Amino acid sequence: MDPTTDNAGQTGDPGNARAALEALRAEIAKAVVGQDAAVTGLVVALLCRGHVLLEGVPGVAKTLLVRALAAATELDTKRVQFTPDLMPSDVTGSLVYDARTAEFSFQPGPAFTNLLLADEINRTPPKTQSSLLEAMEERQVTVDGTPRPLPEPFLVAATQNPVEYEGTYPLPEAQLDRFLLKLTVPLPSRQDEIDVLTRHAAGFN
Repeated sequence: MDPTTDNAGQTGDPGNARAALEALRAEIAKAVVGQDAAVTGLVVALLCRGHVLLEGVPGVAKTLLVRALAAATELDTKRVQFTPDLMPSDVTGSLVYDARTAEFSFQPGPAFTNLLLADEINRTPPKTQSSLLEAMEERQVTVDGTPRPLPEPFLVAATQNPVEYEGTYPLPEAQLDRFLLKLTVPLPSRQDEIDVLTRHAAGFN
């Protein structure tokens, strides 16, 4: 048997993989101009069951990039805006008392999704940042002593602004170790900025 094919005769062909990547890039490019390197990094992390940290100044389409990837791959996605008052249970979920049944029931948090967008993760204190440690490593969350598996695939795409911006908390080393890739999203080139303005002038929202 040809080692580059499986029973369906499709897996392992580099040509098919490249064509699929190019098609995905083209789909994301409908919403995000440029940033091909970041798109490739996100796809690599998704295939390798890793997580991605996106770093860049505000306004370079970090959040839009992740949303476009989720839409192009038809993955379930949820977004959490990390703020200083965010609690760990706001990410993982918590037990809620039901007065009708006189019992506690688990209400899953936004971590129960395929692609979790942790927006501006370094704007929340380390206590809340740590709520993702178990989810990223074990692909489960433990609430009240009960482990609860997360969906597959599961990828955390976290965005952060550079630490020199006021009101940020540097990520602890234990959490940085959970990310497979750190991608720097640069400012767009002059031609890319012209393309953005041209699309906006043409009515693209």
